[in-house]
Amino acid sequence: MKIAIGNDHVAVDMKNEIKAYLEAKGIEVINVGTDSSDRFNYPVSGYKVAKMVAGGEVDLGVLICGTGVGISLSANKVKGIRACVCSDPYTAKLSRQHNNTNIIAFGARVIGVETAKMIVDEWLNASYEGGRHQVRVDMISEIENTQHLNAAE
Repeated sequence: MKIAIGNDHVAVDMKNEIKAYLEAKGIEVINVGTDSSDRFNYPVSGYKVAKMVAGGEVDLGVLICGTGVGISLSANKVKGIRACVCSDPYTAKLSRQHNNTNIIAFGARVIGVETAKMIVDEWLNASYEGGRHQVRVDMISEIENTQHLNAAE
């Protein structure tokens, strides 16, 4: 498995810990974030990770900024990306099982590194269930592709 990881200046330390944690599990990690505490605009790494995931260069992505929100919003602008901000392991697990998320995001100012590890583990260990959830994932893709939804409200 290959994962791209991106971050802003607020999340350098957490990114490094999560990167090492994933590598210890035998996962190849591509770092496209900053390694500096100098101000860095999170949309840059959010976009880079999303493009790598959407283009098939990597299997999945991990994004970290202050809250996880801004960087995930940037990633979600890329067609084919389903990035989810998670502050707890249960949400991470269900985001994968029900929404087939391909990028996880969290905030270095919101959670600690041990919680981040639990989130990553639950997300990676979960599998997309398809079935009843596929209808909704297809609806999300329809909105993405057409900017409207052809469904009964």
